[in-house]
Amino acid sequence: MTMLSSIRKWIVASAVALGFAAFPAPAQAPELAMLERVETGMWTLKERGKPDIRDRICVRDARKLLQIEHRNATCSRFVIEDTPKQVTVSYSCPGTGNGRTTIKFEGSELLQINTQGIVNGSPFAYAVEGRRAGGC
Repeated sequence: MTMLSSIRKWIVASAVALGFAAFPAPAQAPELAMLERVETGMWTLKERGKPDIRDRICVRDARKLLQIEHRNATCSRFVIEDTPKQVTVSYSCPGTGNGRTTIKFEGSELLQINTQGIVNGSPFAYAVEGRRAGGC
């Protein structure tokens, strides 16, 4: 390889690298950005069609609502849908089960949550309305 050939390759490689640097990658929205709009605090979960409150959860991060039945488990998540009005996530918690949850945003203090899966070997499936009830 001649010195001139090496210089040409270096110039071409530099031009290609600079060309890619001139075109920034498209910006990406934060994953599950809809949940950032949900107010923190105490939330009540009332199963649709039933008069009693099913659960109360202190929510400091709305992602906690994705794993109602596995709230204290360490789970891996796979995002199925991520829009400004709705998120759907499938998750797996080694040793305790798995689930799939859809959260529909109706307001920063009102959510519709559908969840189903397996917890400790038993199936679960229900739909709840989540309402912010105040501070924790």
